[in-house]
Amino acid sequence: MKSICIYCGSNPGRGAVYAGAARELARELVNRDLKLVYGGASVGIMGLIADTVLELGGQAVGVIPEALVRKEVAHANLTELFVTQSMHERKTLMSELSDGFIAMPGGIGTLEEIFEVWTWAQLGFHGKPCGLLNVDGYFDSLIAFLDNAVAEQFVQQPHRDMLIVDAVADTLLDRFASYEAPTIVKWIEKGER
Repeated sequence: MKSICIYCGSNPGRGAVYAGAARELARELVNRDLKLVYGGASVGIMGLIADTVLELGGQAVGVIPEALVRKEVAHANLTELFVTQSMHERKTLMSELSDGFIAMPGGIGTLEEIFEVWTWAQLGFHGKPCGLLNVDGYFDSLIAFLDNAVAEQFVQQPHRDMLIVDAVADTLLDRFASYEAPTIVKWIEKGER
């Protein structure tokens, strides 16, 4: 792996624990010589993780749509900044530039991004690891929901297992390094719609 896409909030969140987790993840990326790929903003957790990576001598690549350059305040000091025409183009480019995907605590956009790229993995479009950095139990309710989706037979267990969850950046990245995509892909039985 050479680069990791981090999905995270353009807001800082309520507690200092989120900033601490962003700094720790940034340190782990730099220590492992992994390039950061992220949404390109200079604010919130997004800005903090990029700033920390850069301060530690790492590389930070931002991808931001033109419509959000002012709204999310595009980061001016990145290793590279790509400005796209649309959100779809942004997400596609982030996927192409990355060897794995981690969602930190964030809002609706963060969830949408990790769910989309995880869906692509489920469909066999890529074999890259997807994960949640479960800072201070932030994703506990989501994890319970996903486990219930398995119990209710809307998600197959191998697909649920594709989403790696850990509370510690170091351990999560270790699990990414040893990840092997399952051979099972999403299928629909005849007659299902």
